[in-house]
Amino acid sequence: MPNNNSDQFQEYHLKVPVNETTGTRLDKYLASQIDDTSRTKIQAAIKEGYVTVNGKEEKSSYNVEPGDVLDVRIPIPKPPEVTPEEIPLDIVYEDDDLLLVNKSANMVVHPATGNWSGTLVNGLMWHTDELSEPEEDTVRPGIVHRLDKDTSGLLVVAKNDKTHRILSKYFREKDIERTYWAIVWGTPEEKEGTITGAIGRDPHNRKRMAVVPEDKGKSATTHYKVLEYFDHLTLLELKLETGRTHQIRVHLADNNLWVLGDKKYGGDSVRYGPNTGSRRQMFQNLFASLQRQCLHAKTLGFEHPTTGEMVEFDSELPGDFQQVLGMLRQNCKPKHIY
Repeated sequence: MPNNNSDQFQEYHLKVPVNETTGTRLDKYLASQIDDTSRTKIQAAIKEGYVTVNGKEEKSSYNVEPGDVLDVRIPIPKPPEVTPEEIPLDIVYEDDDLLLVNKSANMVVHPATGNWSGTLVNGLMWHTDELSEPEEDTVRPGIVHRLDKDTSGLLVVAKNDKTHRILSKYFREKDIERTYWAIVWGTPEEKEGTITGAIGRDPHNRKRMAVVPEDKGKSATTHYKVLEYFDHLTLLELKLETGRTHQIRVHLADNNLWVLGDKKYGGDSVRYGPNTGSRRQMFQNLFASLQRQCLHAKTLGFEHPTTGEMVEFDSELPGDFQQVLGMLRQNCKPKHIY
């Protein structure tokens, strides 16, 4: 049931696309469009009158129609107290003001609905009690930026408020050097290039992001460089000018360069080359063992907030990423080594 004592709501205004298939139940449709909200919670919100269709309350069984306008309010429960947990962390660097951690894949960065424990923040709270306090009522102490759960690599964490403010300013003003490595389906037309395009919610699937018209999203720029060619796959180095949600994955997929193993954006199937026999079995085995996208935040560089010194950090590719590279080099005829 919704938390009726809550005075905070997550609000959504959705319009069913005119080409949408009719006949989907209201609760099922909303569950497919709204992140981190279960169908049970949506059903409860509908029952409490927090959902309207074209301005009217409807039951969960209502079948949505093309053009329907859906207004949804999901009550936000107060988060439970976040507690320190003894979680192994790969600390790359640490001083009195900040630390860098090499986050493993499958680790959520900060606590949220469905992940109140086992997160990077829980582990950081065990490691140190000097994390900067969030300015708002959130549970993200010390966190300056984020990586998706299934993306591995470097994150910088602030240990005091001054450092947090300075680092946050660096990210806003693009004074951070960030490079990622990714294995992608396909081959870019040029060895180096730039991808631009505003990123916003996918109008057909609210759980995904997409390249959208400029007035519907936030501008984004991604630079790429080819490091290694394989048969129908490529190892890329990517540099971000902006830090939009799922930016690399969305920009690449929009250019028919799906990140290998990416379930959300279509990289978990054979996109190029023959899909038969031993090759199909090889990739089926790879997807079964990988369980995430081949995307790693490899380097991070910035001016140290206290010393003013330019610092740059590098992280090794994790074992699963190296294993995939080894398999491709053995079976897919590499053409160029970085």
